Amino acid sequence: MEWVGGNLGSGVTMLYPASILVGQGARADHLSVAFAGQNQNQDTGAKVFLNAPNQKVKIVSKSISKDGGIATYRGIVKVGKVAKNAVINVECDALMMDDKSVSDTIPIIECANETASITHEASAGKVSEEVLLYFARCGIDEETAKGMVVNGFLDEVVRTLPLEYAGELNRLIELEMEGSVG
Repeated sequence: MEWVGGNLGSGVTMLYPASILVGQGARADHLSVAFAGQNQNQDTGAKVFLNAPNQKVKIVSKSISKDGGIATYRGIVKVGKVAKNAVINVECDALMMDDKSVSDTIPIIECANETASITHEASAGKVSEEVLLYFARCGIDEETAKGMVVNGFLDEVVRTLPLEYAGELNRLIELEMEGSVG
């Protein structure tokens, strides 16, 4: 099962696609990008239930918030007793463009099989004044610099998308950064 989601432009979003894995060796990949601007709340995540041996799960969630936007990752991964040798990797990364924006990560991981290998990593960061100053010294204006930081932040996601979707995602993010959408 493969889920790819992009959440941009709505006032409030609550989206948690689910995968229920029942076959031996089944896998689920959930990839999501959420952008929360002013007066927007992007509450997104994934639900995955593992119910057979040798299953693999990868969840990658990237969020960007600016102008007081709120981005939340909310996920559930449940590894059943029969899910021997399951491999689960959950990555949640958040980038806040200012001091008013908010990002939360609320992962729930329940494991009933001791042979499972589970990793979860989360990172949250803010575009610092030092980074913007560095770009300014190189002759790059603040809006372009912020765009470059966002592009670098999303690079892992963009590289995994088909070319036509990657181009569309980049354009939508540019519009959000300009405040033209939403």
